[in-house]
Amino acid sequence: MSDSATHHRVLVIGGGNGGVSVAARLRRAGVTDIALVEPREHHYYQPLFSHVAGGTARASITVRPQQTVIPRGVRWIRAAVTGIHPDENAVSLDDGSRVTYDHVIVSPGLQNDWSRIPGLVEGLDSPTVASHYEHALAAKASLLLRDLTSGTVVFTEPAGPASCAGAAQKPMYQACDYWRATGVLDDIRVVMVVPTDTVFGIPAIDRELERSIDAYGIELRTGSEVIDVDAAAGAVVISGPGGDERLSYDVLNAVPPQSAPDWLKTSTLPHEGDGGGFVEVDPETLRHPRYPNVWGLGDAAATRNSKCGGALRKQTFVLAKNLSAVLRGQEPAHRYDGYAVCPFTVSRSSVVWAEFDDTGALKPTIPFLPTMYRENRLSWIADRYVLPWVYWNLILTGRV
Repeated sequence: MSDSATHHRVLVIGGGNGGVSVAARLRRAGVTDIALVEPREHHYYQPLFSHVAGGTARASITVRPQQTVIPRGVRWIRAAVTGIHPDENAVSLDDGSRVTYDHVIVSPGLQNDWSRIPGLVEGLDSPTVASHYEHALAAKASLLLRDLTSGTVVFTEPAGPASCAGAAQKPMYQACDYWRATGVLDDIRVVMVVPTDTVFGIPAIDRELERSIDAYGIELRTGSEVIDVDAAAGAVVISGPGGDERLSYDVLNAVPPQSAPDWLKTSTLPHEGDGGGFVEVDPETLRHPRYPNVWGLGDAAATRNSKCGGALRKQTFVLAKNLSAVLRGQEPAHRYDGYAVCPFTVSRSSVVWAEFDDTGALKPTIPFLPTMYRENRLSWIADRYVLPWVYWNLILTGRV
């Protein structure tokens, strides 16, 4: 339970990647009196969920107790936000208390809106529907994909903003590689539904992914989305350029529509007319233009970049530097460059490493390796083994 009335110099909303790592960076910069609001008992490394669903990682290695990742010297307020009142410098919590602040960092991530697709909630209770966007459901997806030897499997990507939307495709490629190795791929019809005009939207990355799509015989439905799930009949309705199509499935791996948390949508923090309800920020400094003591970070911030965990490392660096400067009476001088990354696991041993900026231009971390995005084994090792270690030991502790 929170105290009935508390005040903190810096209040961080959200205990995911962004919230924990920015709090750790601020502590390393010497900022004191920081509190972090997060109701969940467990912290997840979500990029590995696609590996869990694809059968190349165990679900148990993706989770740790939340308490173990809270930075030393940061107070953990274990409660859920129900409202934010920037004119009062206050946040309301679900235990009935309010917390006030000098500065607030809004980093709650996105919420999964399962009910926006009719029948999807009911489908998740059926034996043939799963999703790697939830921890328990990723393990379910792994078993469904592993045990499938014939029939039709449908993978979906939602329209609208989504956290690392390209991750919708990752278990599909790994499953196809497994089915090919076990000799059943020719007996399985694989359908991928994406809302975009191409598989990803960046020509160089599209070409890499299309090679895998062709090699596996995947049916790609572009400009389309699933609008209804009939789990009892084992069918989905796909809306696309040619109209609506009803398609029967044996396994459905669904990625839900996503949006900003409801309490954020109804606040004054989003820009007027922003139907997504994201925190209005200067996309470079990450500071709110109307409330100078409000900062936005990650998927819930109205930045121009693709929403993904890979963008957070640079965002948390910039925000921590800028907020530290403001607390010292200086102007924010650091700028976020719109960097994002999406490692596509196109097999069980190779990755297409897509790095790009908010204009869609390729932005390789290693400039003298401009073709690093091409499918390779080294990127697989980095995605599956190196980055998880870096996440738990360096990112969450504010060291990188």
